[in-house]
Amino acid sequence: MPEITRRTLLAFTAVASLVEPTFAEGEGASPELQALIGAHEAAYVALHRVVHRAGSNSHDRKRADRIEEEGLLAICSYPAISRGDRRAKAEYLLATEARGELDLEVHMQAILHSMMRG
Repeated sequence: MPEITRRTLLAFTAVASLVEPTFAEGEGASPELQALIGAHEAAYVALHRVVHRAGSNSHDRKRADRIEEEGLLAICSYPAISRGDRRAKAEYLLATEARGELDLEVHMQAILHSMMRG
């Protein structure tokens, strides 16, 4: 049996969102998920700004890292029930994973728990 990796699990989630029929076929991501993604994108940019800013201290970097991590965990934990949410969540997390940033055990736990809700 092939090894199940994070990438495989996320790809399966993305495929499942395309195959499973829903009542609202053309729906996009919910405003809640869009807000979580927007907040994480902003936190990610802010983290890189702090890391690369001359004179930034470890406190600033740790704070920015914590905020970015909390934002990513909020997306991982989000119970994407609609087809649009499942697709948007999977696409965003696959892009994040491709950058090598979806690498903590807590990320996978949050994703798996979010799949059990609803």
